[in-house]
Amino acid sequence: MFKKEVTVYSPATVANMVCGFDILGFALDGPYDRLTIRLTTERGVSIRNFDDFNLPVEPEQNVIGGALLAMLQVLEEGIGFEVDSTKIIKPGSGIGSSAASAAGAVVAANFLLNNRFSKLELVGFAMYGEKVASGVKHADNIAPAIYGGVTLIRSTDPLDIISIPSPRLFVTVLHPLIEVKTSSAREILKKEIPLKDAAVQWGNVAGLIAGLMKNDYELIGRSLVDIIIEPVRSILIPGYYEVKNCGLAAGALGGGISGSGPSVFMLSRDIETAKKVELAIISEYRKVGIAFETHVSEINYQGIKIVIH
Repeated sequence: MFKKEVTVYSPATVANMVCGFDILGFALDGPYDRLTIRLTTERGVSIRNFDDFNLPVEPEQNVIGGALLAMLQVLEEGIGFEVDSTKIIKPGSGIGSSAASAAGAVVAANFLLNNRFSKLELVGFAMYGEKVASGVKHADNIAPAIYGGVTLIRSTDPLDIISIPSPRLFVTVLHPLIEVKTSSAREILKKEIPLKDAAVQWGNVAGLIAGLMKNDYELIGRSLVDIIIEPVRSILIPGYYEVKNCGLAAGALGGGISGSGPSVFMLSRDIETAKKVELAIISEYRKVGIAFETHVSEINYQGIKIVIH
């Protein structure tokens, strides 16, 4: 017997983790999106929005629909899904809004199906939702939302995801209230990079993974350097380098652009430093004259939270 209804809280995520473009990400303790999903006897997906973002309800144009339709393609039963979506994570914020919806939908649907699919398979379905949002099936937000913690996407074809152990890390996020569409942020990236720059980037990615696994905060900080993506995307974020520099001065290990922006994140080794970084960023960003929000969170090792009705 299938369960009839479930609610999930799907967290914000930080993708790229500075030097790990499209391959690294981690989950936050908040904010969360809330999705309630019910099984229906009618094939297909219906979506109702309970927020003010006016997102499409047509399944093919909604990340929730894209993910669930992919799942339905491999289901033989004559069933469908009815989804009530309440978004808290603002679309275009750079902290995994589309991923929270897509990942939350497939985790909830899988629960109703008695956990038929593995986490890896769920990431594969949810990536179709990301394709609706950005035109690209990337997993660096999807994977940490589903797995929790820090994840490495070693490959997308075939899909290969590794959970990376890490020391306790705290995150300060600045979200300027402007929108940067992932598709637009991808269009401005260079199509080719010099080999010497690639080698520097590979070294930073390897150093970051090693630092996380060895609980080496200093190595983590030294490795949070991006010489390929940040110089291009930073132009889309007013006051970016001022925010980053003041966060470092306040004691952060390092940080950078969250996903495609406009959010900026800084990592700290303890909550006291993360809050100190937040105060410094607030003081600095008030000079820019753009409305903004901040969040302070520990890395979330659970991922999506399921609430049983």
